[in-house]
Amino acid sequence: MIVTSADPGFAIHPGVVGDPEIADLSVALMRAARSRAGARHLMAHPHVAAIARDPRLLSIARAVLGVEPHPYRATLFDKSAQANWLVVWHQDTALPLRSQADRPGWGPWSRKAGILYAHAPAAALERVVALRLHLDDSTHDNGPLRVLPGTHGLGVLTDDALQALARRIAPHECLVSRGGIIRMRPLLVHASSKATVPAARRVLHIEYAPSLQVDEELELDVA
Repeated sequence: MIVTSADPGFAIHPGVVGDPEIADLSVALMRAARSRAGARHLMAHPHVAAIARDPRLLSIARAVLGVEPHPYRATLFDKSAQANWLVVWHQDTALPLRSQADRPGWGPWSRKAGILYAHAPAAALERVVALRLHLDDSTHDNGPLRVLPGTHGLGVLTDDALQALARRIAPHECLVSRGGIIRMRPLLVHASSKATVPAARRVLHIEYAPSLQVDEELELDVA
């Protein structure tokens, strides 16, 4: 399997959101319903909806998608001494959907916190981009995102193919300061290690699509 894409599938945008805004957003998220490791389905949260539709973030997503982006899902990841985990090499392949339909390439189906999900085909996932807004500095020691550049162009991969790529391609460690953004494609193979220091690493992960309609009879749920 050969990686040929000139586009690495990710980019780092430093200093997008200022410290006062990050502080306000952090306080608001601490009051949201959540677990120790973070929170799912935050698009209904007013502070999250506001930052997801902020012109600065929309501009980054628009440059990738080529059209006006629609934010449809937001997730808070909160890695800390109390919730410290390892994420193996993987791709993000599940999308939240309003209703179920029998369409080629979609499935299996499941529900998470009342939201319907299906694993999507590459054609749908290639039209999506995620922005990871950092509420804390991401450093070598606190379990930063690691990516295999260019792998987003290989389609949906099997577990064996993922592991083979991880053995062959040198990973890139994505370090970004508080208020910065990592822009990434969901099919980009990525992982993260456990933090080795007790410093927090909170990330608000927001996903965008050019349209909520992703296939015949299938529409993204805003979650």
